[in-house]
Formats: sequence, C-alpha cells, structure tokens
Amino acid sequence: MFDEVITEDERRIRDEVRAFVRDKVDRDLIIAMDSKEKEYPYEFIKAAAKENLLGLRFSKEYGGRGLGWVSEILALEEVGVLGIALGCAYSLPSIVGEGIAKFGTEQQKKEYLLPTLQGKKICGEGLTEPRGGSDFFGTNTTAVKKGDSYIINGEKRFVAGGIGADYFIIYAKTNFEAKPHKSLSAFLIDRDMGVKVEEEYELMGCRGMGAARIVMKDLEVPESNLVGELDDGNAVFNAMMVPERLTSAAGPIGMGRACMEIAVRYADKREAFGRAIKRFEGISFKVADCTTQLDAARGLVYRAAKKADTGKWCRKEVSQAKVFATEAGFTAVHEAMQILGGIGYTDVYPIERLYRDARLATIWTGSNEVQRLIVQNEVFQEILSEDKTLKRDIELDTPGAHKTEEKVYTEDPKKYYPS
Repeated sequence: MFDEVITEDERRIRDEVRAFVRDKVDRDLIIAMDSKEKEYPYEFIKAAAKENLLGLRFSKEYGGRGLGWVSEILALEEVGVLGIALGCAYSLPSIVGEGIAKFGTEQQKKEYLLPTLQGKKICGEGLTEPRGGSDFFGTNTTAVKKGDSYIINGEKRFVAGGIGADYFIIYAKTNFEAKPHKSLSAFLIDRDMGVKVEEEYELMGCRGMGAARIVMKDLEVPESNLVGELDDGNAVFNAMMVPERLTSAAGPIGMGRACMEIAVRYADKREAFGRAIKRFEGISFKVADCTTQLDAARGLVYRAAKKADTGKWCRKEVSQAKVFATEAGFTAVHEAMQILGGIGYTDVYPIERLYRDARLATIWTGSNEVQRLIVQNEVFQEILSEDKTLKRDIELDTPGAHKTEEKVYTEDPKKYYPS
C-alpha cells in the first residue's frame, strides 16, 4: 500500500478508519442513498463522530484529534472505498471546519466547530452560483450592513447538504467598489435563519447527499456570524480550498483501489479460451497501469499533505494532486469495469455505482481544467521569480558576465536555465 513512507501512528489511524468502514457502515445505507430513498447520511456522520473520526486535524479542544494532514488523507482514501457521497459527508466537517478554525472567533468555534465534530450539527458550504461556475469571485450574492446585522440576498447551487445541513458557510459581496478578490466576505448562516431549498438535483452519482440549489432572500444574519475580516473572504476561501481539493484527491484513490481489487479477484477466477483471463496481457496490463497510477497519485497527495502540514503555500501541490488523483481514480474504475465486461455494467458489483461517483471528482471543487490553470500559473511564477532573484544577485562586473537591457547571463546560461 503505502506503509514505507508513513509513520506507525499514521498506519494506526488508517487501520482504524479501515475497520470503521468495514464493520460499522451499514451497506443498506449506501443502497438507500443511491436509490434516492435517503436524502442525507445522518447516521454515518453520527457513527463517525462516535468513533472520534471527524476533523482529525483539529485540536482536541474542539472535538478533533490534533493529527496532521497525512492522517486525514489516509482516512479519506479508506472512506473513499464507500463512494463519493459518503466521502463528501466525511470531508465537509474538515472543509468548513478549516474556515472556522483558522478565521472564526472563539464563540464561533464553540457554537459551530465543536458540535460539528461531535456529529450534533451538519455543515454545508455555498460556493457555486448559477451564473458563475468556476468564476467564484464573480459572486452575485450580496450582504448589506444594517445595524448589527447583514441582510443577505442570493442563491447557491450544487450545495452538498442543501437538504440536510443545519448551517452553511456562505460567501457574499460586501464591497461593491473593490476589485473582485477584495469584495467578498464569509458568513455562517443557519438554515433556520431563512435558507430555502429551491431545487433538489437529480444526480448521476453522489446520491443521498442532499445536493440542492438554495436561496437566501432578505436573510438577517448577525454581525457576529462574519467569519474573518470584512471583505477578506478571499483568505477564508483560499484556506478552505486546501481541504476541499486534498479530500477530493484522496477519495478517488480509494474508489479506484476498491474497483481494482474486485477486478483482480474476478480476473483470477474468470476463464476464457481455456485459461484465467488474468493470463491475457489485455487484462493484466490494465491492472499494471492502473495500480501504478494509483500509487503515483498517492505520492502526489502525500507530498501535498506533507507541505500543507508545514503551513506553507501549497496551492500548486494541492492542485497537482487533485488533477492526477481524480483522473487516476476514474481510470482505474473505468478499466475495472472493462475487465469485468458485461457483469461490471450491472449492479451485481459496486463498480457501476463507483463509476458514476468517480466521474464527478474531476468536475467539482474546481474542475481539473481550473486546477491545470492554477498549476501552470504557479510554475511560471516560481521560475520567473527565481530568474529575477538570479538577475539581482549576479554582480554585473563579474568577469564573463554579459549585460543586456533585460537579462544578465553568466558564461554558462544552462546552469540557470536548463532546457
């Protein structure tokens, strides 16, 4: 698996979550969610909370375990085996909790974060708007100050927990003159403040998570529910994008792994033309390629988690992990279905459900196209900023150095600008 690079403590938490997934999650719940008989997995959240498995990274004071990001992604891979809906339910306390833990007041941590990690409150987040999609900072939802409150108007769509959540972290425009990145603020909004469900979505996968479009009309939200500084929603958003995208990366590895395990066992027993189909390279090479990609995905996710634990800027690493892991996970599910053939296309095995689930992973929490945009932007900034530092540090009177209007080169440019 990945035992060579994780600590004994990290192995223990992985094994603990694996046992929870195996022994304490009712398979009938998954079937009920997928068949749309269940609108939200409350019992799953309560069961995970009972085992103290929600928000592993947060301090014990607020219901977590004070562990690192690596422990959390190991847990997410195990939960990912169950599919994307329960993976989403498991990760939301981490995502929403990040905003509260880093930017919230002590009162907000006690009133929202603590009961969330105890399984007493269900959280959700409102990011996407009907006209915006990935244009997050084009938000049209507004929050206008009125006395000691804000009056909020707008709508959000594709809200996991739109049906089911007790409260949401919502971004709204508070500065109508500033540039987009300086115009938004984050608020904690309770459902009973007046949040209305306008539409529940019929989804291809990720069923049973209450995905809906919610509307806020003249909601009065206390000023004390502002998260972080006014007009600084950008900082809250960027902090939440680390757990948003890292959890999105780890879950599909679990989905891909589960499907590969099914495919390998099937290929060992299924015979065609007088021998087990694992003996055909058309089958065995799929297994080789998919397991290699899944292991590579673990490496990228692990690296991003390690950097996130340092508190350093890790936008590039997180986006790389999200792109590669979600695509590797989907490929593994896809090829597992191909190995099983017709029976894989039925509900005899969970592969067809995981196929529908895995397809979403490359779309949500910032599409993979957006992640590639982020990666290339970070790479250009890194390399070009190094160029500027190099230019500043080279003494212009060094023998062999040649000055032009824009660049300074040493005798061996390839030393600094490798092809």
